[in-house]
Amino acid sequence: MEYKRFNNTILARIDRGEEILEKLMEVCEKEQVRLANVNALGAVGEFTVGLFDTFEKKYYSANYTGDYEIVSLTGSISTMEGKLYNHIHMSAGDRDNNVYAGHLNKAVVSATCEMFIHVIDGAVDRKLNEEVGLNLLKFN
Repeated sequence: MEYKRFNNTILARIDRGEEILEKLMEVCEKEQVRLANVNALGAVGEFTVGLFDTFEKKYYSANYTGDYEIVSLTGSISTMEGKLYNHIHMSAGDRDNNVYAGHLNKAVVSATCEMFIHVIDGAVDRKLNEEVGLNLLKFN
């Protein structure tokens, strides 16, 4: 991975064999990012995405392996109990134009990933909302 910062925007190139979430968090640690919007595109060879069942309050994940183009990768960086926290969703398409999507748990780059991290001045923490079953943004 290589990256360069341009004021409040970081452009990163994540390379073949590297895991996207690991590299995202690595950049955010190095650059002391505490709040940001993230988007990216590229190609992955394996990835895991999930769906949160609101009734059961449980994630269901699916693993995919093969050649996939990242159609969209979007999300946020915030903190939870003072530690970095990512909330990223990804959709990826195969050669038949089938798209698989959800909350991103893991994605290994097969060619390249071009990621833009738009840094926001400030910080917003998260807290588990028992009723919903998710770590929600907390503004006070």
